[in-house]
Amino acid sequence: MTVRVCAVDVIGQATGEASPNRTASRFAVYATDLGVLWDDGDDGVVVAFGDTYGAGWGGNGAGPPTADWRWNTLGRSTTSDLSRGLLLDDMVEDRPGHAGEIIPRDPAVAEHTVIPTSGIADGGRQYLHYMSVRWWGRLTWRTNHGGIAYSDDGGQTWVRDPAARWVNTPRGRHPFQLGGFARHGAWVYLFGTPNGRRGAISLARVAPADVGDPAAYRYWTGSAWSPRVGQAVPVADGPAGELSAAYHGGLDRWLLVHLDEPRARIVLRSAPEPTGPWSDGEVLVTGAEHPGLYGGFLHPWALDGSEIYFTMSQWGPYAVYLLRARLERYPPRDPR
Repeated sequence: MTVRVCAVDVIGQATGEASPNRTASRFAVYATDLGVLWDDGDDGVVVAFGDTYGAGWGGNGAGPPTADWRWNTLGRSTTSDLSRGLLLDDMVEDRPGHAGEIIPRDPAVAEHTVIPTSGIADGGRQYLHYMSVRWWGRLTWRTNHGGIAYSDDGGQTWVRDPAARWVNTPRGRHPFQLGGFARHGAWVYLFGTPNGRRGAISLARVAPADVGDPAAYRYWTGSAWSPRVGQAVPVADGPAGELSAAYHGGLDRWLLVHLDEPRARIVLRSAPEPTGPWSDGEVLVTGAEHPGLYGGFLHPWALDGSEIYFTMSQWGPYAVYLLRARLERYPPRDPR
């Protein structure tokens, strides 16, 4: 059994002044990207954004750095009717009308930026997986580490735990630099990729209460769960960029969305278990339709019916969009 993509449509833009959220005039967010989504456990959905620019933004892509650059920003949405769009109730502000940077520079390491990659809530605490970027290259980037920050006040303030890090290898090959959290049953799963967008996807799991403790994670070796990250083997091949994973109750199937950069497309994969076997990527959207696309983050409130919603970024507009995809099981369930 697999999952097929039947149709995809754009619901609308979620960031920028042209969006219903009017983020420029409300929060001084002229341009931003990603839109990482997770349920905050308090009747809302957290929306984490990457590099964010205000007045002086160049109008095409990121930058310049002088344009009120914030490495990351955070919003919250309580919209349950996603056919209306991804509507932001508010954003975390450092002053009225100005979205603040939530995870600042670590003076102990050389950093170019800090990018959110995933999040999850447990016991009133918000956990944010991020990547500490050392430098950007033409085709890839190098991270210092993948890490976890946490918040105990609904995302207003964050603690960047120096002990909660997966330090990159000297050659940039650590398999858990970008992360995607997914919770199901007794476990929180962390899907990981190396820095850049060309690596394969590995898997770890941890008890929900231990999400912030890397020493508690166990890594899939292909046959068992090991405490040694060096024994992790990929559960799905690449090339995989930004990723998002979730268990879909309506389909009784695991879903994985990620960028396939060499083919300029965002794909959907499915599996009976988080360990696989994972299907080949069904195309959700292509660069021919949406030039400069990337990202692809599942909305946690649309994982039980025939439609899923996900965010997508485009480099040129440097904005986040909400899209909807209609899925079907193949072969269909036996009506008997």
